[in-house]
Amino acid sequence: LYVMLDVFSRYVVGWMVAARESATLAERFIQETCARQEIGRDQLTIHADRGSSMKSHLVAQLLADLSITKTHSRPHVSNDNPYSEAAFKTLKYRPDFPERFGSIEDARAFCRAFFDWYNNHHRHSGIAMLTPASVHDGVSEPILHARAVTMVSAYMKHPHRFVKGIP
Repeated sequence: LYVMLDVFSRYVVGWMVAARESATLAERFIQETCARQEIGRDQLTIHADRGSSMKSHLVAQLLADLSITKTHSRPHVSNDNPYSEAAFKTLKYRPDFPERFGSIEDARAFCRAFFDWYNNHHRHSGIAMLTPASVHDGVSEPILHARAVTMVSAYMKHPHRFVKGIP
């Protein structure tokens, strides 16, 4: 499973399930995701694991051609990217995550549904219980403002319920 995640919004901007890991697939995945998201030169930093495909000359050349800055996890450290680790944990701990996929098509179907839910419905604790899509699309400010208005209104009606004062 190849996944590209926007760290700011936690939005999964691209994903791909493949039968194997390879530099050619990683290159295609990055190129297609950047094109689909309209990512211009010098706009992106990719933090990747130290897998052979992500360290390959092919991917390094693509990133250089697209002016994408790259960083890698520290050697022998499997949890160096907490944002992607959290997303993968959310994926694996879903109640409907199967013990095994029957086929690659089953894995793709599962991921299609999961990433739609993750981006558009999952309220993420790291981004003020907003959905990644609302932050990524820049519509979170009205949501946060409406929450604040509701909280102040509740405080005004029932201040004794707010032991720490006005929210």
